[in-house]
Amino acid sequence: MIPASTARIEFRRWSLSDAELGMRLWGNADVMRYIGGPYSEEEVSARLEREVANDARYGVQYWPVFIAGEFAGACGIKPSPEDDAIFEMGFHFLPAFWGAGYASEASRAVMAFATDILGLDALYAGHHPENAVSRRLLTRLGFVEIGTHFFARTGLQHPWLRASLPVKLR
Repeated sequence: MIPASTARIEFRRWSLSDAELGMRLWGNADVMRYIGGPYSEEEVSARLEREVANDARYGVQYWPVFIAGEFAGACGIKPSPEDDAIFEMGFHFLPAFWGAGYASEASRAVMAFATDILGLDALYAGHHPENAVSRRLLTRLGFVEIGTHFFARTGLQHPWLRASLPVKLR
């Protein structure tokens, strides 16, 4: 399953043949500025393999997002590497789609999926300590900081947030 489409957003599943889309997103220096820099082709391939495996095992991905048929980024859920009973939410959008509310709209659809389809009672999220935009969005979505979480790709402690589901959105 995938999250329900919204007024402006359509989701689909990643496949191993999506390397070109993956490179456009995760190979983009602006998108990856706070996530440890752009991925190489090998890292994109490995990421796609993880997304497909997460879908097969858990029914979740950072699903590709399309706006008016155009690839815009990804938003979704993944199991925590430390505990696969904990699910993390995240979003990555191409710069052309920043500032128009797409990450918020996609995140709300993903949160509804987590509640209604998966029956989760909480989601977790992290963000780079300097990424004020992601911090503001996560706060508006009902996430509350509960500590920090080491993110190996940046080598930093990132703020770690939790949202109880269903959440009352701000």
